[in-house]
Amino acid sequence: MAAATIEDADAHLRAIITNLYMLLAQAHDYHGPNTQQAMAAEIKSLLQNLILVTNTARRLPTYLPIEIIQYVEASRNPDIYTREFVELVMRYNQQQKGRSEAFATFRDILGREMASGIPDIKEDVKRVVEATGGKVES
Repeated sequence: MAAATIEDADAHLRAIITNLYMLLAQAHDYHGPNTQQAMAAEIKSLLQNLILVTNTARRLPTYLPIEIIQYVEASRNPDIYTREFVELVMRYNQQQKGRSEAFATFRDILGREMASGIPDIKEDVKRVVEATGGKVES
């Protein structure tokens, strides 16, 4: 059986909404046995659409990391998992920013020291440091 798409589920949900709307309209404008027959047909159509959306939902590809499944199985709130994950990513981003700034400072210091220690390559060092976003003080 092929995997379903979100569009398939969306189409089935729209059909269910249409069925419910038609039932509401028929109940509001009830005219005896004819309306009753139309409502019975609409309820059958609604049930068929509910079965279709259920089967489609089962075939939708769902990917949950095992960590989330274990977290929920341990009776913990997935919202807390999300918050902890966001905090972890923010901490990691701060560390990466600090490392990036440290390497940039190191690049500038190394360039300055190389330029002053070996005057023959001063222009090459300056060009390399500037190409990588730094600045060599003259």
